[in-house]
Amino acid sequence: MTAPTSHPLTRGLTQATPIIAGYVPVAIAFGVIAGQAGLSPWLAATISVLVYSGAAQFLMIGLIGSGASPWFAALLALSVNLRHLVYGPAIAHYLPKSPWLIGLGHLLTDEAFALASARLGQHPPADRLGWLAGALITAWASWVGGTLIGALGGHWLTQKLPMIGEILPFALPALFVTLLLPRMQSIPWRLAVVASVVAGAVFALMGWPNAGIVLAALVGAAMFILCDWKGAA
Repeated sequence: MTAPTSHPLTRGLTQATPIIAGYVPVAIAFGVIAGQAGLSPWLAATISVLVYSGAAQFLMIGLIGSGASPWFAALLALSVNLRHLVYGPAIAHYLPKSPWLIGLGHLLTDEAFALASARLGQHPPADRLGWLAGALITAWASWVGGTLIGALGGHWLTQKLPMIGEILPFALPALFVTLLLPRMQSIPWRLAVVASVVAGAVFALMGWPNAGIVLAALVGAAMFILCDWKGAA
């Protein structure tokens, strides 16, 4: 376990730095796109505060921009985020029971889950809730702040860097892969990731790029459970 050389919140903030580096560029891209779709900076920031999901937010903006019903956009975005239902239970055994977990659950994204899975067990049990709060709140604040930067300075950014809207979104998948690499030493994790990638590519080729995200996640989860069950048998 990591020696408690500083406050758990501070350690969480420090160890969330890779997430910040990945979130800010993608959040800026979202702010730029939201502004181009006609949303005010404050509405774009509110979406980031309440929805806080890159895939769902980009999907919502795309659907609204194409004239889809806001209710349909919200429903589809919710379906994309169904994978988050497994995140909380997966790390709950590391944490003490606390009413703060309800609020922190909203801040548990893909990248934060990957970081928590790799780092929570390295901290003393009494420090884990504080560490998680520091990491999650820091990542969330960076996402909201990046959205505001993109929404407020979107016109200037697109004038100076015309390709920014196409380049910045690649920072998020690159970040997630980086955070996932430590887990790749496990055979079930390797097979789960490969299954998800293959399934996602197949669903995209079939013309299901959005629904394919959910389905590919389910395929990966099923592969992990199957491999883990066979290993324990």
